[in-house]
Amino acid sequence: MMKANPVVAMPLFVLAGGFGTRLSSVLNGSPKALASVNGKPFLFYQIEHWLHQGINSFVFLLHHHADAIINFLKKEEGGLLKDCNIRYVTEPSPLGTGGAIAFAIKVLNFEGDFLLANADTWLGLGFDQIMSASSPAILVVKVKNVGRYGEVVFDHNRLVTSFIEKRINQNAGWINTGVSRINASFFKGWDGQAFSLESVTYPKLVAKQVLSVLTLDTDFIDIGTPEDYTKFCRWVESRKMVGL
Repeated sequence: MMKANPVVAMPLFVLAGGFGTRLSSVLNGSPKALASVNGKPFLFYQIEHWLHQGINSFVFLLHHHADAIINFLKKEEGGLLKDCNIRYVTEPSPLGTGGAIAFAIKVLNFEGDFLLANADTWLGLGFDQIMSASSPAILVVKVKNVGRYGEVVFDHNRLVTSFIEKRINQNAGWINTGVSRINASFFKGWDGQAFSLESVTYPKLVAKQVLSVLTLDTDFIDIGTPEDYTKFCRWVESRKMVGL
């Protein structure tokens, strides 16, 4: 499949430092982002898909098995990632999702808006919408069971009013896909400690009534469990995914 011409300068920060504990039985020592899918790393499909949605600048936020991911990225510099702007920042210790972002911003002396995504979560569509949105904004999709993910509640103005934690009760609702557009200023004054974007930064933005949502009707899958990883592998094998 041919790669789309890069047209976007705004970087995509990719959270790729997780340990993949729940997926350890199928990783064979690899980081979750490099989980093998039909002979290629999951991250290969992610990058290919992002490229087709117009992304050409990436900042990979790394920790667990960072060297393996860096080696993969270097191998693709003359292929999949040709003509792309690639940077990576490795945390000295696990800093949480918010800390990883704050650390990268500090190291890169980055200012302004950026896009954010998880290395282990597939989203069929949505980057066109988030690139044209005003910061801060998150992409949400509706699922039949929000129990595993937690729920995003928003009003008629599409402003987030609350995040409901993961729970045993199972009901349909909107969930955070992990894809967002945010600004480096939200991480100003970071104290160097680990913290969660979802439980610290987002609630502050909700309290200020500034965090908006963009609703999507598209494929969403988090390969964090063996069941969903297997599901994604089957998607690839059957060639049913958008962009493949």
